[in-house]
Amino acid sequence: MATDQVAGDKNPLPRLGLGTSPLGNLYTEVTDSQARAVVDAAWEAGVRSFDTAPHYGLGLAERRLGAALADRPRAEFVLSTKVGRLLVPDPAGAGRRDDDGFAVPATQRRVWDFSAAGVLRSLESSLERLGLDRVDVVYVHDPDDHWDQAVGEAVPALVELREQGVIGAVGVGMNQWRMPARFVRESDVDVVMLAGRYTLLEQPALAEFLPLCAERGVDVVVAGVFNSGLLAQHEVPDDATHDYRAAPADLIDRARRIAAVCARHGTTLPAAALWFPFGHPAVTGAVVGARTEAEIRANVAALTAPPPLGLWAELRGEGLLAADAPAP
Repeated sequence: MATDQVAGDKNPLPRLGLGTSPLGNLYTEVTDSQARAVVDAAWEAGVRSFDTAPHYGLGLAERRLGAALADRPRAEFVLSTKVGRLLVPDPAGAGRRDDDGFAVPATQRRVWDFSAAGVLRSLESSLERLGLDRVDVVYVHDPDDHWDQAVGEAVPALVELREQGVIGAVGVGMNQWRMPARFVRESDVDVVMLAGRYTLLEQPALAEFLPLCAERGVDVVVAGVFNSGLLAQHEVPDDATHDYRAAPADLIDRARRIAAVCARHGTTLPAAALWFPFGHPAVTGAVVGARTEAEIRANVAALTAPPPLGLWAELRGEGLLAADAPAP
């Protein structure tokens, strides 16, 4: 299994992956050279895991990532992409911006398709954009409203590719934990990418989902460790975002209280947010996006030394962290 390279490693740095939605122009534009510089900086810092998706910039992130990795030894990195959204040409959209948050021309549109044929078509297109002949992990991406087709067709199609040796592992990636739990119970997935549901701010996946994955031997790769922005700065701004929307006042207050505890223990809110998920034995990796070289270098630097154990004890004592959340 592709994610086994990280199992059992107590140092989270080798388990850090670069997420590429920012390289697909999420919210704001990034130039080709800036995108390449981010991937180069990640590689130079020791990052060897990269995650992307057709959804990110209507294929732009895949193309940029593939170009940046083209001269890297293929055996030295792990790459994951996703299926579920087919990209269909839409010439009429050339004059307008994509309406899904990416600063790219809407020359293609996304079509939900979790059929076996759709999965194969999506993966073939991703490989073409990436310039690769294989990927290591393929995630079924956001099948919230498509359970029957995703579990009945998408996952079995990917399992067959895994058995043929075409891909290394089959996963599901979502912003919730309940449906991924169903996939773990009812299908043959190897890994779940869990976005935003096991973070320093909130741990709804702790009681049921993570123990289930540990019991079934399913790896968990956490994403959204900053809850889409709220935990990304030690000085939490009034206009911070949470799950891609304006953060409510109570969550901003909670983040600021956590930041104050972090400061008392000589660390920062982003550093603690990066470290926290690695305390759970089911978590084998984390994917964090970066828009600049400075961001990825800062993330790597934050993971070189763990926060003091007293931080987690005080957070629990203040009611800011689940009492049974394991410390890294």
